[in-house]
Amino acid sequence: MDIHQFNILLHVAAGMAALALGFIALFARKGGALHVKSGRWFLGFMCVVIVTGLVGVFAYEVNTFLLVITLSSGYQGFTGYRILLTRNNKPYPIDLVAVFITLSACVYFLYYFNSIGMYWSPVIIYSTVGYLLLLITYDLAKYLLPANRYGNIWLKEHIVKMIGAFSALLSAFSGTVLDRYQPYSQFLPSVVCLWVIVYFLVTFPRKSRKT
Repeated sequence: MDIHQFNILLHVAAGMAALALGFIALFARKGGALHVKSGRWFLGFMCVVIVTGLVGVFAYEVNTFLLVITLSSGYQGFTGYRILLTRNNKPYPIDLVAVFITLSACVYFLYYFNSIGMYWSPVIIYSTVGYLLLLITYDLAKYLLPANRYGNIWLKEHIVKMIGAFSALLSAFSGTVLDRYQPYSQFLPSVVCLWVIVYFLVTFPRKSRKT
């Protein structure tokens, strides 16, 4: 087994572990010990997925779109965890660096778009890049809100971004394993996860008010 094959194996194994832990965090009692521990392990394996994905793109010239889908899940996971720590809309340097790196990667991808080929369906490419740019726009715009207007938006932001990170990982996995059924095997998991986000946005604040 050469280094490239080992990197692929590690990437796949970490991705499957992250998916399993993501399911646990999703269905565990929110704020409970199982939710917190599985969420942290999810982010840990996500880091391995991101690093091995970047190695595949830059060292072995794997399809460049993997850079965007990797950064999409990574950016959402990072910012979703960060907002849980800060619980405010103050611009911290580390968050601005994350925005800059992700935005630069998107520009890089779009600039070389014509030369990398259309390995993925165009609807997947445009929707993924568009949603990532929308997230970045939101993260920059929220700094303009007064602190008293921002309030508890951090909780909704955490829900959207963490499930979004899980959704990106799940879509990449299903789209790769079930490639003969694309683009449906890739965008249908995102549609399901979107409804999961809506469910938690509607129900979780109500449960919080009752406790």
